[in-house]
Amino acid sequence: MTVVVKLGGSVITEKDQPETVADDRLAGLAGALADGDIDDLVVVHGAGSFGHPRAAAHDVSATDGVQDAAAIRDIAGTMEALNTAVVGALADAGVAAVPVHPASVAHRTADGALEFPTGAIETLLDDGFVPVLHGDIISHAGAGATILSGDEIVTHLARAVDADRVGLCSTVPGVLDDDGTVIPSITAFSDAAGALGGSDATDVTGGMAGKVRALLALGSPAYVFGPAGIEAFVAGDDVGTRING
Repeated sequence: MTVVVKLGGSVITEKDQPETVADDRLAGLAGALADGDIDDLVVVHGAGSFGHPRAAAHDVSATDGVQDAAAIRDIAGTMEALNTAVVGALADAGVAAVPVHPASVAHRTADGALEFPTGAIETLLDDGFVPVLHGDIISHAGAGATILSGDEIVTHLARAVDADRVGLCSTVPGVLDDDGTVIPSITAFSDAAGALGGSDATDVTGGMAGKVRALLALGSPAYVFGPAGIEAFVAGDDVGTRING
């Protein structure tokens, strides 16, 4: 079984505390992934209180670029620091985790199309490693550099590695309706449009609405769930909200 899972930035960091890792939550997620019977695992993580505030401070997003080298270094550096913490937690749990920094391998063309070769990731999987990627800032022809979200990475890699299961671990137990109840299944964005809003923390990648749109574009079923659902997801069970691409 090939699994691509994203650990949301607001799950693995303390979103109200700048650049603070949520050590206990991260360790719990790492342990669940280590205990899963997964042949090939790719982990992607979000930016949380590391990358989002810095990207916002530099006025850079997925569409608005930045030309300042110092700003690019600032954003890339803080994401590498968070990635080091995630890789370390996975390694401590017994996962053969290795870092892969999108800033070094991906770029956007002048029309915004993502160019992201995945040969290295596929080779790492073939040799028994677990690639760990993250939302990042990448070069963008004519625009300097723009943000590549973890959600876009998930959908891109899921296609490349022919993933059997895709999951986004968020701070909520699934996509919630107006009453706070988990929506069990979404087939079109309109199924939950009234309930979807922006994140309650600084997020330059679209919050839950962006997650749902990205998974609907995947073309295969995926899941949005909370930290408590990680074991069920890894075990192959339905959990949280099923997104029917």
